[in-house]
Amino acid sequence: MKRLITGLGVVTAAGRMGDAVLVDGDTVAAVGDRSDLLGRDVMEVGYEGGYILPGLRDAHIHAVPYAALLAGCSLKAATSMDDLIRRLSAYADTLPPSAPVVATRMDDESLAERRLPTRADLDRAVPDRPAVIYRYCGHVAAANSVALERSGIDAATADPDGGSLDRAEDGTPTGVLRETAAGLIAPSLARGGKLEPSVLLDGLERLAGLGITSVGAMMGYGELPHEQLAAELDLWVEVADRLPITVHGIVITDDPVVLADAKRRLDGAGSPRLSWLGVKRFSDGSLGGHTAAMHAPFADVDTTGTLRLTESDAAIASTAVELGGMVAIHAIGDRAVDGVLDVFDDLIASGADPADLRMEHVSVISPGQIERFARSGVIASVQSAFLASESGWVRDRVGPERAGWLYPFRSMVDAGIPVCGSS
Repeated sequence: MKRLITGLGVVTAAGRMGDAVLVDGDTVAAVGDRSDLLGRDVMEVGYEGGYILPGLRDAHIHAVPYAALLAGCSLKAATSMDDLIRRLSAYADTLPPSAPVVATRMDDESLAERRLPTRADLDRAVPDRPAVIYRYCGHVAAANSVALERSGIDAATADPDGGSLDRAEDGTPTGVLRETAAGLIAPSLARGGKLEPSVLLDGLERLAGLGITSVGAMMGYGELPHEQLAAELDLWVEVADRLPITVHGIVITDDPVVLADAKRRLDGAGSPRLSWLGVKRFSDGSLGGHTAAMHAPFADVDTTGTLRLTESDAAIASTAVELGGMVAIHAIGDRAVDGVLDVFDDLIASGADPADLRMEHVSVISPGQIERFARSGVIASVQSAFLASESGWVRDRVGPERAGWLYPFRSMVDAGIPVCGSS
């Protein structure tokens, strides 16, 4: 049976192409005007008032954490510290008595106190078992006393490379862990257990319901130890034959052996909808967490953030190119943008195709940097959703002089930078 899907119009990147799509089985047979395509043996499916679009492609999504969030605890709606504590305590009551309590999307900017929760706050909510919550940017965690103790985190714990622990005057950790320091939390506590395949598949079905047909899925969210990365890869391979959308895996690791193994496993899963795409690295943190790497200090806190680039990032990037994949490096602040462009310049000089190199986010970029970016030919993977989620406070972070450097998507496109969008 042929079906004719009709609406107000069919809109693609090339413009309007009629108002109907003819589908024969599971194949698009034609796109054009309803009057030309409607025949005697064609069933019409009309969407009055709607437009028909091609499938959307989300270039950068953390699909496993997204699916876990749908079945877990989000703190995004909390309006005060007491409200956050009530929500976390209520969620803990729904879990088995010994299970770690893990919650996400905490937004300190939405709390009346305008501060991150500490171990003392979380101890009020969950005093007798581990509790870990993550800021909505994913770059800052807060842990209660039990989680810190079971992870071996105390006053003697040194700040790891690319991260830091907030501390009281006597050096005792307050419970707030920034960037790579979040990886100090014991893996068994950091995620609260392995996600069930059915939960991931439900999350992907929901994406399909939004019109998303292809994603670049970051695998190994938060740079947790390799055991967690392996668990995510196991999960993707397990659901490979049931994927409702196409998934291109971008693996977070600095280990060439792990990266090569991830490519082998994803490409060998036997599904046309699952494949390895490349490697993901981080050059800095987030604007919300004051860990984005800036050339000049933030306007509201005297810090220039955290630059996380090391020689291992350049090395794993080269490995990804040698394996035939892409390199995606997270860069939020303007200093991080320059650092990543330096890495990409070296890769291009060694023969890498600029079309295989992506900078993720590109949140703060000056006019001069836009010109340099355009000359390089590399891709900007940007998130327009950040404009809404950060609008209430981001100008206070960077100050009036740099406000015009925030998410200048039109300037980037006009300069000739290849841009892809994501959530």
